[in-house]
Formats: sequence, C-alpha cells, structure tokens
Amino acid sequence: MIGDVPRVDGQLAVARAFGDKNLKEHLSSEPDVYMEMIDDDTEFIILASDGVWKVMSNQEAVDCIKNVKDAKAAAKRLTEEALAKKSSDDISCIVVSFY
Repeated sequence: MIGDVPRVDGQLAVARAFGDKNLKEHLSSEPDVYMEMIDDDTEFIILASDGVWKVMSNQEAVDCIKNVKDAKAAAKRLTEEALAKKSSDDISCIVVSFY
C-alpha cells in the first residue's frame, strides 16, 4: 500500500483499476449485493464513499444525521463531519430520505 490507499500491483488505486485489462487477474468487479426491506420504520439510507467510511462507523454516520430532516442538508453534514475528522480520501455522500 502507498499511503492509506490500497493499490493493485503497487500501481493503481483499486477503484480505478477495474477497467485496466492488465490488472484483471487481481480484481473482481462483481458487486456485493444485499437486499434490505424498506418499511415504515426506515428513515433514510446513506450512500457514501470511502472518505466517509474511513473516519466514521455506520452508527456514527446515523447518529450524525438522525435529527436532520432534509436529505441534502444531511449529506452536507456527513461530508463536513468527514472533513472535520481529517478524512484523506475522496468524500462523496448521498442521503435518501423516506420521511
């Protein structure tokens, strides 16, 4: 690893290596798929990049936005929190609200 970014053959960051033919033997682009029931108790889902998850647990992210009713404001809050926690990775976040 170079820094805190996993690299394939010491060359390319993993997320960027999926399309590189010469690195296919080291990677699988087969996604992990999980099905979850969305019911009346589901308030929101968080879709975020490593920049969020490297500095926050799932529960910390939920606790950070559980009282924010606007999805856009919640996503902004999570990205700000990741920055405040000194995340050194790309930070992207989408919150889907089911209120």
